[in-house]
Amino acid sequence: MRDRQLPNHVSCWLAEPLPNDCRVALHRLASADDVEHVAVMPDVHLVEEVCNGVAVATNDLIYPQAVGGDIGCGIVSVAVESSAEPLQNEVVSRRLLDQFGQRIPSNRHSAQTAAVELPDDLATEPLSESRLTKLAERDGRVQLGTLGRGNHFVELQRDHEDRLWVMVHSGSRGIGQAIAQWHLDRARQASRQRLACFSANSEAGQRYLHDMAWARRYASANRRAMLLAVEQSLREIIGSGINWPTLIETDHDHVIRERHFDCDLWVHRKGAQPASLDQPGMIPGSMGTRSYLVRGRGCEAALRSSSHGAGRALPRTIARQQIGQRQLLREMHDVWFDDHRSKQLCDEAPSAYKEIQTIMRAQRDLTAIVSELRPVLAYKR
Repeated sequence: MRDRQLPNHVSCWLAEPLPNDCRVALHRLASADDVEHVAVMPDVHLVEEVCNGVAVATNDLIYPQAVGGDIGCGIVSVAVESSAEPLQNEVVSRRLLDQFGQRIPSNRHSAQTAAVELPDDLATEPLSESRLTKLAERDGRVQLGTLGRGNHFVELQRDHEDRLWVMVHSGSRGIGQAIAQWHLDRARQASRQRLACFSANSEAGQRYLHDMAWARRYASANRRAMLLAVEQSLREIIGSGINWPTLIETDHDHVIRERHFDCDLWVHRKGAQPASLDQPGMIPGSMGTRSYLVRGRGCEAALRSSSHGAGRALPRTIARQQIGQRQLLREMHDVWFDDHRSKQLCDEAPSAYKEIQTIMRAQRDLTAIVSELRPVLAYKR
């Protein structure tokens, strides 16, 4: 679906007509200095100044708002050495949910019970500003292996052969947010534009790129720490571990140098997943709906990107007003989750998100489906 009201250098793969607030934000982004191309994914929705579900290419300028606050947020998926059959037992599933709650907190571990040390490359590499380094030293360890809230999740899923999979969606936690805000504040002071920026070759640009890369590595370490906690629970309760060679991982909030249209460009992705030719990826639906393992088609006009999920259909405030606990329980009827927290999770109900099959049809040029995964157990905080 095309939107003829947007500039020619904006390419869209839309599942539905653009809301006006998204169109205004996309005009602003496409008109910003040095923006060569914008690709709009079918899960697009407005978040602050720049929509989620976009990829943006520039020659030199870096736009922190086109990366967003949760630098390195992404998804990891891996098969389990078990079928999904054990989770048909309610006692088993409840025990797993309890174990996840103990081992994977939403915010932080206690200093005494932090599950995993910071990897050496993160622990020994200072950030560009001493305040950020101190924050990383203070909070980095106790937040490693924590989930966060909102749309972050740990899910156990089954494929068409009834094989069990683990999928984890999370990011760089508090330190990633701090890094993003620190550099955005300085970019705003320097450029004084609504969409703040700095040159990649400037000192400020180099500092941001260094810290952004650190936050991406931290986000990956965070997801893998949660996988270790999941594996420990699986071994204790169903006697099966993770098949690590099957692991697939990608992140969808970053800026990296890539070659497109015979030029070297800075590609910002905010809620957009890399989808180079045959690149493995994952596109989750929502809590209670199917997800997909995919491979990229390498579509140049999309900056070799795809959606990172279904995308919200309802803002959280509206979802809380319109979706009650009974509706959530109906929508989650065949998926184990912590129903004692159903009141807090209403804004994460499947009906608060777009229909994932519609999203997948809209981006057939961007990704090919490899396998469909259906949720068995969903853990959110």
